[in-house]
Formats: sequence, structure tokens, C-alpha cells
Amino acid sequence: MSHYNAPFEIHVHGQVQLRSDVTFGQLQDALRPLWKYAGARSLADGAASAYEEEPGIQFDVKSHVLQMCWTVRGDENFRQSLDEMCMSLNELAELGAAIEVTFYDAEFDEEEAAEDEEARDDFVMLFVGPTPAAIMQVQRDLLVQDVVNLMERHFDGAELGGVVAEIDKLFAQRFDALVNSLEIGKPPRGLGGPGSAGHGGGRRPRHLH
Repeated sequence: MSHYNAPFEIHVHGQVQLRSDVTFGQLQDALRPLWKYAGARSLADGAASAYEEEPGIQFDVKSHVLQMCWTVRGDENFRQSLDEMCMSLNELAELGAAIEVTFYDAEFDEEEAAEDEEARDDFVMLFVGPTPAAIMQVQRDLLVQDVVNLMERHFDGAELGGVVAEIDKLFAQRFDALVNSLEIGKPPRGLGGPGSAGHGGGRRPRHLH
């Protein structure tokens, strides 16, 4: 598959803690949508990023960690590859994790563009994990971090306990709705982006009291 004239440069960035029994072969199968999209014949062949300075896709066997800092040229159909990858990684993940994907408009030239013309850049946050609870835990932690960072410009951190408690309450309600849903394999509306569904049940995240 050739992407030399592709409209986007797509950067995938994230770190996923995998189960200790996960093999390289299993990971290669899970990441098949990525390396095949890049035109490679194997994970080893497709692990290198389009940019030499980026580490690409790496599997730390000792710590069982998948690290991705990888760029590929492509178009909007890459989103389907991301969906497939996330569903497969759910099966291998030990903990919940966030994966950031940025679409950079490769055809946009800021100097030559019209004044009202904007780049088609896009950003997607994906979530993977062994259970819905593990995924919600990551979502909760990221939201709390963002909210606290924003509000600490105006309030002392010690004053924000009530705000954090309200966030926990919202996630607890969402988790309960998921558990009570007849379609437990599908997230309620607003749960997150592709790959956020997870598999199986699980306990409520530790912060969701």
C-alpha cells in the first residue's frame, strides 16, 4: 500500500502495559492493522516510523510494555485500522491505557493558504484495557488531571476535593449504567472514542465510590 501522496501524516503515541504472558506473536497479530496499513509484511518490518528520530513501535519484553511513537502516511480510512487495533489490544492489556492519535494535514501550506483556509488537522484519544472499569479509570484520571490543572490557576489544590468527588460521581453513574445495560459489550453514548469498549466485566475503578 503506497501512501506517498497521502493527505495526512498520522502520529500514534501511547504506552500500554501488557499481560506478562503476552508473546511477540500475539502482539504482532494485535498490531497487524497498523503494520499492514504501512505496507509491511511483519511487525518487525513495519515498526519503524516514517521519521527516523521517532522510536517507532517497541515491545519491552522484560517489563511487558508496548510503546508507540510512530508516524505513518495515510488518509481517513486509517481510523478503521485503529478500531481493529484497539479491539485486539483490549485482549492483551493488563491495565487501561490512553493512545493519542494526531492527523496532520500534509497538504496544507500555511504560507500559501488563503486567509480563511484552515488545516484539516485532527486529534483522537483512544482507550484500551482489559475491562470497562480499567478504561474508565484512565479516562477519570486524565479528566481529573486536566480539570485540576485548569482550576489551580484560580484555586489552591486543597480546595478542589469537591470537584474531584463530583467527577468520580459522574464516572460511577456511567459505570453503573454500563453494568446494567443489556448490551454490556457496547459503551453507553459518550463513553469515549474507538477502542474504549473493553471486554468483560470487572470491579468498579478504585476512585469510583
